[in-house]
Amino acid sequence: MKSFPTKREDIEGLLAVIDPVRYAQTRNYVSGAVTYLSPYISRGIFTTRDVFNHLKNQSLTWQEVEKLVQELAWRDYFQWVWKRLGAGINSDIKQAQFPIRNQEIPLAFLEAETGIDGIDTGIKALYDTGYMHNHVRMYTASLACNIAQIHWREPARWMYYHLLDADWASNACSWQWVAGSFSNKKYYANQENINRYCKTHQQDTYLDTSYEELNTLSVPGQLVQVGQFNLKTELPKSTTDFKIDQKLPVLIYNWYNLDFRWWEHKDCNRVLLLEPEIFKEYPISGHSMQFMLELSKNIPDIQIFVGSFEALKKHCGEAAIVFKEHPLNAYQGQEEARRFLTPPTHKQFNSFFGFWKTIEKQLKADFEEC
Repeated sequence: MKSFPTKREDIEGLLAVIDPVRYAQTRNYVSGAVTYLSPYISRGIFTTRDVFNHLKNQSLTWQEVEKLVQELAWRDYFQWVWKRLGAGINSDIKQAQFPIRNQEIPLAFLEAETGIDGIDTGIKALYDTGYMHNHVRMYTASLACNIAQIHWREPARWMYYHLLDADWASNACSWQWVAGSFSNKKYYANQENINRYCKTHQQDTYLDTSYEELNTLSVPGQLVQVGQFNLKTELPKSTTDFKIDQKLPVLIYNWYNLDFRWWEHKDCNRVLLLEPEIFKEYPISGHSMQFMLELSKNIPDIQIFVGSFEALKKHCGEAAIVFKEHPLNAYQGQEEARRFLTPPTHKQFNSFFGFWKTIEKQLKADFEEC
């Protein structure tokens, strides 16, 4: 069973074991050589640029790393979409998803009993480990949105809740891409495809058909019954005797920023801010919360503050407040930019491939400078 280290020395060694050549060849298989870096990128410990710079320092060609860099670019692209749309990312982006039978979620997903072994195994792994292979995420989203005809939003919230690499930009945009509300066509996978990449051998399922027939498939009986689910975040308590030294700056960490190298050798107050309103809108599981708290232990003298930014401000007095930019941050103070593969662009792109076409030459030239 996959586990994700939380100690700094183990995390820092993860870049060294990346194999971009095998990644490109096998990434679509559940047993493929994926990097497992996504929880650390989502939590702000590694940036996409950190991974790119590591690849630059290896004896590799652009052709050998291109596929991995392109996948990193997808993550950046979704971040730009979130920055541009803000809360609009929670609605259908390009066009309305159609058809929609229900706004909830089939109970078969909650219980890992869809009848498709590759997907059910992936859901059980998600519950146990907080991780699901990206290809299985696409299969799951396709089954929910395009076969069960469920609107993408609630199943996306369910998946986000359990993921250690939960990133609402990647999650919401990927679900919409599959559902056809952020793409030109829906994504479908039949049983043959799932068997190939999940190494399963199922036959005679409702997905064991051609793609032409899959487009007109009636909602399978296993996916008809829907229900609500309770996604609730159990927040810890604030640090006992929480106190701010107002002579020093206050660095704000959160679910999206647990970078233990940030201002590493400077004297500051370091605060992990957990805002109840954020977690009410974007809840995470107890497994994810524990992962965050364990990662935060790598930050010296970190204090936990559970409450709003305004409540925290009252403790800060005249101290300077420093934070990293993120679409969910409604802070005031000194904002630092996050690092991406390329400098921020204000151009609007209607598709990922328009974005990739714009940055590909720049990245290749940058890579080949070494």
